[in-house]
Amino acid sequence: MVLAVVLAAGSSFIASMLQTPLYRTSTTLIVGQVLQDTAPEAVSIYTSQQLAQTYIQLVSREPILSATVDQLKLPFDWGSLRNSVSAGPVEGTQLIEIAVVDANPKRAQAIADELARQLILQSPTNPSAQVQAQLDFIEQELPDVEAKINDARIAIRELDIEISEATSARELQEAEQRKQVLSSQISQWQVIYTGLINAQGGGNSNYLEVVEPAPEPIAPISPRTRNNVVLGAVIGLLLAGAAAFFLEYLDDSIRSPEEAKRLVGVPVMALVAPIKGDATDERKLVALTDPQNPATEAYRSLRTQIQFSALTSSQNLILVTSAGPSEGKSLTSSNLAVLLAQAGMKVLLVDGDLRRPVMHEMFDLRQDDGLTELLVEWKHELRPSFPGETTELAGSSSFELLLDKYCQVVDQPGLSILTSGELPPNPSELLGSIQMDQFLRAAARKFDSVIIDTPPVIAVTDAVLLSRQVDGVLFVIDHEKTRRRMVQRAIENLRTVGARILGVTINRYDGQGEDPYGYTYYYTQKTSGTAPLNGAAKTKSKSKAKS
Repeated sequence: MVLAVVLAAGSSFIASMLQTPLYRTSTTLIVGQVLQDTAPEAVSIYTSQQLAQTYIQLVSREPILSATVDQLKLPFDWGSLRNSVSAGPVEGTQLIEIAVVDANPKRAQAIADELARQLILQSPTNPSAQVQAQLDFIEQELPDVEAKINDARIAIRELDIEISEATSARELQEAEQRKQVLSSQISQWQVIYTGLINAQGGGNSNYLEVVEPAPEPIAPISPRTRNNVVLGAVIGLLLAGAAAFFLEYLDDSIRSPEEAKRLVGVPVMALVAPIKGDATDERKLVALTDPQNPATEAYRSLRTQIQFSALTSSQNLILVTSAGPSEGKSLTSSNLAVLLAQAGMKVLLVDGDLRRPVMHEMFDLRQDDGLTELLVEWKHELRPSFPGETTELAGSSSFELLLDKYCQVVDQPGLSILTSGELPPNPSELLGSIQMDQFLRAAARKFDSVIIDTPPVIAVTDAVLLSRQVDGVLFVIDHEKTRRRMVQRAIENLRTVGARILGVTINRYDGQGEDPYGYTYYYTQKTSGTAPLNGAAKTKSKSKAKS
């Protein structure tokens, strides 16, 4: 999210610096002469407002724009000028504002003023020569009419005095008659005066005048670098937040031991850190090759928890499986078997993956004689038991002979390994057979612990079939690749057949930057004298019985 904010803000800054600065200025005009009228009528105001709308439309038309281009000798045509010009009313008034945006501030000022001038020239505001002569005449006559009216009013006041001092009826009658004549003349002169005023243009609604010329703009209106940078940063943050939320929503991985525990419904027995090194190191037996490795200590913790669980119930037969392939089940089963043997237990590690076995590669053993051959030969060593019951092994000596024949031993005392053998065409039927069931029960009586490595649950049904024949299932999860829906489906398949899930092991758990164990720094140096795994397996040489 921080990177997105920085990139968005930086991009906005660079884009703003590359843009050409634009300047804006405006000229304001008024329509009508209501300001000159001491008592303007509502009709005049309404008419002026309607006329203002018409003049606004004229500003962006060809006659006004073309005349402006010609007058200022602009380097572009009137069509290009239209994109830089806007006009609008000042709401609730008769004012018009003509705005111009241009890269040159002086040119923007000149264009705005010239547009206003051209608009006035093409309006009735500027009269013709004949009309101008009439206006000049009216202007000359108005003072005479005003003087006559004033003189008549003075004469009437004198007549009022004369009437009040009259001593005879004749004098009174003559004074009254002169007063009536003067009053009539005043009324006529007032009508003439009003007509002259109206003819002169007083109260004219169709009149244009500039009330505020365009000033020269100082600061550009675009680009607004600071606003663009802030806006870019905000947009980057929002997009990054949305992307993070979307990725989080789509993320189906298991991100914590608590989530794994809730999902599977059993405790997390071990958190195994990634085994550092080249790609082949993940298939090495760290329990033998690197006892001080934090992963080895995690497997020791797993061994301890399994041993504690065995105190309350029999757990000789343990099946190790996972939801999908390459999640570390074979690595877990092999290291667990080694550590159980190091604890003094007699352990049998069975490669029950008859499709893609790996135990022979991990322990550097031969694969040709293994579980498949043992089960096939086992079938010929069975005898009928009581009616209605399954058959049992003829004798413990036969079982011992089969184990000695097919099991291989390594440098670790107490550990025997039964590889997969030749891959059969029907692995599911072979693993679910009576022979497999009786072999496991016989092995559980001979060994302290039998660890069975199986294929993934979702890929094939082998693990589900075997889970009914064992004491418990150890479920392995890869912190980097296992998906929640895969685990849910695998656990559902296991529990459908009544499998008992002992716990969960999480492989490649990095602890989100924390030490998953809390004791990594305790191991600062490797202990000398560690006995690595011998490359060649020690096998007991036994001749095969011929039928």
